[in-house]
Amino acid sequence: MKKQKQQTDWDALRRAAAKGKPVPFDADDDLYDPDDEAMVAEAWSEGRVTVTKMGRPPVAIKRPTLNMRIDADVMAHLRASGKGWQTRVNKVLRDAVENGVL
Repeated sequence: MKKQKQQTDWDALRRAAAKGKPVPFDADDDLYDPDDEAMVAEAWSEGRVTVTKMGRPPVAIKRPTLNMRIDADVMAHLRASGKGWQTRVNKVLRDAVENGVL
């Protein structure tokens, strides 16, 4: 997963804090004034901690992984059909099974 670049200049904030300067605040863009204790407490009391798992979301029914040999020209044709080619192959196979062909 690619790390997102931060837009906050943390070094400038640390220097300002060391000098006792107030942290810059823009009422239009910022949620609260970091120098106002009451606003900070209110903002943090309304906050929620969420944890999201990395990767694909879990599915209700897991499909088993299949390894099979297939002719190179057939594979090239399937892949050339674009995104979702595996889903389309699955549909063709399912239709064949349901219609008694396989």
